[in-house]
Amino acid sequence: MTVLLLSLAGGLGAASRFLVDSAVTHRQRLSTPMGTFVVNASACLLLGLLTGWTVTRSGYDGVVTVVGVGFLGGYSTFSTASVEAARLLLAGRGVAAVLHPLAMLVVCLAAAAAGLALTG
Repeated sequence: MTVLLLSLAGGLGAASRFLVDSAVTHRQRLSTPMGTFVVNASACLLLGLLTGWTVTRSGYDGVVTVVGVGFLGGYSTFSTASVEAARLLLAGRGVAAVLHPLAMLVVCLAAAAAGLALTG
């Protein structure tokens, strides 16, 4: 049963990623890919909240698996962020190719830490 729920949650996460990424991309005015940035930062915040909430409670392993691994695993995307950085580099935008993923890393770490702190 866990594998089925995990699969369904992963699919819902991927669909949610598509919707959020599309919404951000259609509204942004920047020339850098901000949809993936928003998706990954929000995924880190949510995973931090989930982890912080379950760390002090027992019996929620299934929730962590389905929501954390399934939904948030399908929602977040390291591979797309890497491809976007490579595309910026190949387009001759070396500074953006370095600063964009670096900023994403810093914001994602801060979001995860904030999620943990908010529950602890």
